[in-house]
Amino acid sequence: MASVDAVAVQRMTDTLFIERSWRSPSSTRFWGLLVLAAVIASAGVVGDSTATVIGAMIVAPLMTPILGSALALVLADRSQVVRCASLVIGGALAVVAVGMLLGWIAAPPDHFASNSQVSSRISPRLIDLLAALATGTVGAFALVRADISDTLPGVAIAISLVPPLAVTGLLITVRRYHDASESALLFATNVAAIVATGTIVFLFYGIRGAAQESGLAVGQFHGRTLVAVAALLLLIAVPLTTGTITVARDRSLAADARPVAEKWAATGKWQIASVEARNGIVVIGVLGLPPQPAPTALRAALDRGGMADADLELHLVGGRTHWCPADTDTCTVKNAARS
Repeated sequence: MASVDAVAVQRMTDTLFIERSWRSPSSTRFWGLLVLAAVIASAGVVGDSTATVIGAMIVAPLMTPILGSALALVLADRSQVVRCASLVIGGALAVVAVGMLLGWIAAPPDHFASNSQVSSRISPRLIDLLAALATGTVGAFALVRADISDTLPGVAIAISLVPPLAVTGLLITVRRYHDASESALLFATNVAAIVATGTIVFLFYGIRGAAQESGLAVGQFHGRTLVAVAALLLLIAVPLTTGTITVARDRSLAADARPVAEKWAATGKWQIASVEARNGIVVIGVLGLPPQPAPTALRAALDRGGMADADLELHLVGGRTHWCPADTDTCTVKNAARS
C-alpha cells in the first residue's frame, strides 16, 4: 500500500481543515472567495458566458471542505466531520442565495429557457457521476502528492460545484422548481463522488498511520463508514438513473418533433430556431415575421405524428409563449416561459 509521511499529513490538515474563528485567515479566505465565485458564476450564467463560468470554477473554494470531510472521516474525527459538512452546507446555501439575488435583478423574459449554461446543468445523468468519481480521485490524489498539485485548477474546472448552485438560485427566482432541484442534484452528485473517492484515496495512502506519527488525534475507523459512503453513492445513483432514461427519451422525442415542426413552420415562411424536449415536454423556438402560423396546427401535426401524449411549449419571437397541452386542440398564450 502507498503511504505518506507525517509532514504530508500536516500539510493536508492545514489545507483542508478551515479554522473555526470567522476572522482566521482560512475562514475569511474561504467565505470571501466563495461569495466572489458565486457572483461570478451567477453573472456568467445570466450572460450565458462559458468563460465566465469557468473562471468561477477556478476561484471557488468549495472543494476544500468537501475533501476535508473525507479526510475527517478517515481520521474518525467527528468534530471535523461536522465542521466540514457544515461549511459545505452553509457554503452551498450562500451560493444559492447569491444566485437568487442576481435572478431577481437580471432574470431574462424567457426565464432562462434558451440559456445553454442552465440547460447543461438541469439533466444530471449517471455519466455525470462517473465523471465526478474520476475527477474526485484526481483531486484527492493531487492533494496527497504535492508534486502533482498543479493539476488542481483542472480538477476545479472538471468538477462543477458552484455553477449548479448558482443555477439553482436563479431558477428558484423564476419558479422553475423542478429544474432547480435537478441542478442541486448535480451538485450533490459531485459532493458524494468527491467524499467517496477522497475517503478511498486517503485510506489507500495510509493517512491514519501518518497522522498518528505526527501527533494528530485519530479515532477508531469503522467499516460502517465505508458502508455509509457507498450507500450515499447508491442513493444519488437512483435519480441519476431516472434522469439518464428521461434524457434518452427526450432526445428521441425532440428528434421526432423536429421534422414535424419544420414542415409546419414552412407554411408561414417561419424558421425553427430550436427543438428540444424537457421531461416529456416539446419546446420549440420559432423566428419569423407576422402573420404567424397557427400553434394549434402544430399541436395537431404532433398528434398525427404519434406525439399526442407530449405537451407543447412554443416560443415565438418577441418573448410570447404558447402552451398547448397534450390531448387537447387548444393553446393558451403566456407572457413568459412556463416553468
